[in-house]
Amino acid sequence: MPHYYLGVDGGGTNCRVRLADTELNIIAEVSGGRANLQLEGGEMAYRSITDGTREVFAKAGLDLAETARTHACFGMAGGRLISAREAFTQRGWPFASVSVYDDIDIARAGAHEGKDGAVIIVGTGSAGLALVKGERFQVGGWGFHIGDQMSGAILGRELVRYAVEARDGLVEGSPLTDAVIERLGGSLDAVMGWSFDGRQPADYGALMPMLVEYFEDGDSVAAKMIEIELGHIDRYVAYFKKCGAHSLAVVGGFGHRLMPLLEARHGDYVCMPRREPLHGALILARQNAASA
Repeated sequence: MPHYYLGVDGGGTNCRVRLADTELNIIAEVSGGRANLQLEGGEMAYRSITDGTREVFAKAGLDLAETARTHACFGMAGGRLISAREAFTQRGWPFASVSVYDDIDIARAGAHEGKDGAVIIVGTGSAGLALVKGERFQVGGWGFHIGDQMSGAILGRELVRYAVEARDGLVEGSPLTDAVIERLGGSLDAVMGWSFDGRQPADYGALMPMLVEYFEDGDSVAAKMIEIELGHIDRYVAYFKKCGAHSLAVVGGFGHRLMPLLEARHGDYVCMPRREPLHGALILARQNAASA
C-alpha cells in the first residue's frame, strides 16, 4: 500500500503540487514555476515538478525518500499529444508510479469526483472530455490557431475583428465596439499595431470581462458575440449527450460567467464542478494505484 499520493496541476504559468494521505486529506501544497509539456521539450515542466516535489515533502516534514512509497499523477498543460505524455512519463521520477494526463483529465476527474461524466473547459482556451463506462471521449483542445472554439481567446479575436469592421462602417457598431477600439489604442491604426505586437491568446481572452459587462447592459453586439459562444458550447453539449455522458461540468472563469445562460439553455445537464482539478489528480493517482 502506498503511504502517500501526489497530484500535480501543471499549468503554463503556474505549477501546483499537492501531497495527500491515503484518504486524500491534504498534507501539504506548494506552487510555482511553469509546466507546459510543449515548452523546452518538457524540461521546464520537469524542473517545476521536481522542485515542487522537494518543497512539498519538506513542507510536510517528510523525508524525500518517501517518494518511493508515493503514487503520483500529473495533469499537464500541453499534454494533448500522447507522445508528449509518454515521453514525460519516462523521465527519471522517484515515485512508486507516475501517470501523466492532459490537464483536462484531472479537471474531469475533479468535477465528477472520479466518476463518469463530461467536462468542458471554457477559459482563455477550451476543450472537452467525457468518461462513459470506461471509454474516453476527448474533443477540442488543439490550441488557439486550429481549435479552442469555445475559448475566450477565440471570441476575443472575433470581437476585435467585428469592432474593426464596425469602425470601417461595414457592420453596425455599438458602445462595446467603440470601447474595444478605445481600449486597444483609440484608432484602427493603433489596433492594427496592437495586433501585430506579439499578441498571445491571453491578450484576446482579457476582453471577456468587458464583453460580459456590456452584454449584461444590453449591448447588441455583445449579444451577438455571446450567441456565437453559446452556439459553440451547444455543439459540445450535443456531442457529449450522444456519447452517453449523464452530465456536463463547466470549468473555467469565462464558463462560470456563462452558467446562468447555459442552465437556461440546457437545464440541469450542465453543472458546476464538485472538486478542483488538483484534487482530480489525487483521485486518479489513487485509482491508478488500486488498479495496478
